[in-house]
Amino acid sequence: MLDLLKQRRSTRKYKDKPIEKKKLEKLLKAILLAPSSMNKKPLEFIVIEDKETIKKLSSCKKIGTLGLDTAPMAIAIIANTDVSDVWIEDASVAATILSLQAEALGLGSCWIQVRNRESENEKSETKVKNLLNIPDEFGVLALFSIGYKDESKNSYNDSNLDCSKIHFNKF
Repeated sequence: MLDLLKQRRSTRKYKDKPIEKKKLEKLLKAILLAPSSMNKKPLEFIVIEDKETIKKLSSCKKIGTLGLDTAPMAIAIIANTDVSDVWIEDASVAATILSLQAEALGLGSCWIQVRNRESENEKSETKVKNLLNIPDEFGVLALFSIGYKDESKNSYNDSNLDCSKIHFNKF
């Protein structure tokens, strides 16, 4: 797990290569296995493979959607806010699992925050909901760009760790 965490970096440039069905199935199983508060399972996921839709989604924020420009796939992480009051936390856990599973499969990914962000003329969440036909009772945490990496970044190592952030017994 530590090696996987060290090598995982946000990917914003992808090869023009589709993701194989078996890899997609593993990604989806991983996020469906994500734990949720009180096992309420408020999360749902939208897999977007249509290039035109992905291109439209790239306008959901003023900045920070670069990964969608070349990604062969995106996944929206959404949750029924009527089912759980901690849907943001549940969705964040699933997002982390998605990111790590993508890395384990040799894929890159990038978390594109949607909740509490703005596009040029409206809330990012509103724009994503309209583009993907998401019902009103759902919140949108994030989009993930996913694909084969077309850039390389150095892995983290122990010297990147700020151990001053760790406290024992008291702050």
